[in-house]
Amino acid sequence: MPEPNAAERAREIEVERRTLLKAQADILKGWERLRNQQDLVTSLRASGQNSAQAERLLELFKRTLVEWERHRALIEQRIAYLHHAG
Repeated sequence: MPEPNAAERAREIEVERRTLLKAQADILKGWERLRNQQDLVTSLRASGQNSAQAERLLELFKRTLVEWERHRALIEQRIAYLHHAG
């Protein structure tokens, strides 16, 4: 497969940068949701209510954020590769 020219590579880098910005924004929102869920779990526990479902959702948020952060790292690696390719 032929190597992309500089203009094609620049376009690809720009697409990846936009993807990275969205991923970073999603991660920040995810951390906010996680903190809100942690507060809810704490509140439920303090009031003696059943917090099992809220705790399961909290764990799901945590696992999702780990995956989003891995995805962000892959995007960053792709951008670095594109900068050094060619």
